[in-house]
Amino acid sequence: MGPQIPVPVPQPVTDALLSAQVTVASGQRSGFQLAFDLSKNGLINTALLPGGFFDPKIRVVLMAVVTGTPAVLMDGVIIRQEVGISNQPGQSTLTVTGEDLTVLMDLEEQAGVPFPAMSPAARVAAIIGKYGQYGMVPLVVPELVPQTPMPTRRIDFQKGTDLGYVNELAKANGYVFYLDPGPVPGMSRAYWGPEVRLGVPQHALNVNMDALSNVDQLTFAFDGTAREEPEARIQLPATKVSTILPVPEVSILRPPLALRPAPALKKKVIADTAKKDTSQAVAETIAKAMQSADAVSGSGQLDVVRYGHVLRPRELVGVRGAGITYDGLYFVKSVTHNLKRGSYTQNFTLAREGLIALQPTVVP
Repeated sequence: MGPQIPVPVPQPVTDALLSAQVTVASGQRSGFQLAFDLSKNGLINTALLPGGFFDPKIRVVLMAVVTGTPAVLMDGVIIRQEVGISNQPGQSTLTVTGEDLTVLMDLEEQAGVPFPAMSPAARVAAIIGKYGQYGMVPLVVPELVPQTPMPTRRIDFQKGTDLGYVNELAKANGYVFYLDPGPVPGMSRAYWGPEVRLGVPQHALNVNMDALSNVDQLTFAFDGTAREEPEARIQLPATKVSTILPVPEVSILRPPLALRPAPALKKKVIADTAKKDTSQAVAETIAKAMQSADAVSGSGQLDVVRYGHVLRPRELVGVRGAGITYDGLYFVKSVTHNLKRGSYTQNFTLAREGLIALQPTVVP
């Protein structure tokens, strides 16, 4: 912990830690909550708390080591503290709540910052570069549909906070923006791009497999109304004739994980696309199609010691033992880490676009 550069906390602080909870989700801000024993004559109560050690904007880095492998779970700042005083000895607690470093990008509103002749990706890279002193390393993927306007036609301006503007640009292109802490404490990868649904899957989640089971229960849901078919109308500049854009194929950004994707039962008309450039309308159509692509969701809880690894969000994982319909690869949408003395569990949610696995087997 520390004001800007985190350093190892004193041993009494570590000893007083009762529990830690960290929630990480794709495309959303991550958060954490730490609970400490607030003994009457302890170091926290007598010196650290009155000295501002747990004040808002203090930076916190939380790391766990499982089977010898370190993993940075959170790099964020405190935004709230709560003190609960009890007459019973050992029952007084200090609880601090915080969010990842993107909260620093949401503190100051900008009024009309111009970005002449800059694509959305270039604007995002410039904004993230302002926070390099916090160890943010930008990883910006250029937008699928080029959108670099000529200054003589249009100049884009930023309104609102840096975080709000970056998320607005991500949503308009079917992208996500998040901070991925690590690989070393004090550094974070600021990712702006499509959800990465490629790579080597994590160790499989086994259910209903007797001694091989590492998950007690998995719950799946198939929502038939989740997928929508977007419709956008554009106006051709030369003829002023309006036409409907064909729905772009989103598998380029979101490779399929299921053999039988859910059909789009609903149609959604995107408003005000006729007033925008064709490239912007195409990007918005892709974004709407991607936002509603996942019709199948799953949730469950695992014991990290039994699983043997830390389940990482925003990556792929295999499921075994759930039957032909729901076995296969999934995208890990969110993970909540729950740490207490002698216990480390994870609640997780999974997502994919349909039923039945593409591959006949799942790697353990």
